[in-house]
Amino acid sequence: MKVFVTGATGFVGTAVVQELLNNGHQVLGLARSEESVNKLIEAGAAAHRGDLTDFESLKSGVSHSDAVIHLGFVHDFTRFEEMCKLDGQVIEAIGKALEGTEKPFLITSGTALFSKQGVTVETDRSVNPHPRIATENAADSLAAKGVKVAVIRLSPSVHGKGDVIGFVPTLIRIAKEKGISAIIHKGHNFWPAVHKLDAAKLYRLALEKPFESGTKYHAVGEQGIQLKDISTEIAEKLGLPVVSLTEQEAAEHFGWFTHFVQLNNLTSSEQTKAALGWKPQHPTLMEDLKSGVYFSKLQ
Repeated sequence: MKVFVTGATGFVGTAVVQELLNNGHQVLGLARSEESVNKLIEAGAAAHRGDLTDFESLKSGVSHSDAVIHLGFVHDFTRFEEMCKLDGQVIEAIGKALEGTEKPFLITSGTALFSKQGVTVETDRSVNPHPRIATENAADSLAAKGVKVAVIRLSPSVHGKGDVIGFVPTLIRIAKEKGISAIIHKGHNFWPAVHKLDAAKLYRLALEKPFESGTKYHAVGEQGIQLKDISTEIAEKLGLPVVSLTEQEAAEHFGWFTHFVQLNNLTSSEQTKAALGWKPQHPTLMEDLKSGVYFSKLQ
């Protein structure tokens, strides 16, 4: 297939592009800069000039492809709610171009929509008023219109070499700035995780195998790692103390990231594994932390 990929030069996107190319597919990657164009060409893909605010360029990319993978998102946390609304609009624009076709459309969401006791499964639907729900709402709307759409919920931590803006690098950056590796209360809440290469394989398998429109897949290699374990490993690598904070102290310490540090998001991917034959095989999050993937400059 020729696959139109948004976010094709991002952390996850580069891995997805390479996975597709290595398995006989062609890739047309959305590129908003000359640098992105060059990255795509060097990888062996073709470039399509445009960006997520240019809906006509998105529709044009769809028309020149057999399938679409939407990985792009504007990571401007100062305008997070606005960016979530934009993501819904991007999905609507792409979906409009897909109406009446059988081209598969994979949309990226996150398991972090769910923060609760118990384990989240693929058939769960979030009632959380979090702005990011706009993505799944837009996907469900397209499914109701007959567009062949599926959602891939990424773990809060998609880890691996090259991860510089994700959840773990953010924890490390805050620890360095504040001089402590902090947890909230006892840090007994859980983050699921997945290696970027395992996530990339999931996208390819979801694209290649038939699915019912509206299906949700979980890119979850590990059901949950306690935050205290992550923070303790960061503390050891940086030579800092682990400090327990109250919720009030945490709000000041972590700022906008407090919500994610509080996240309790045990998540299963058993339905996904059964449907796609997906078997995560790359290093775990703790293995990446212990091996120095995130601390190479310190060693």
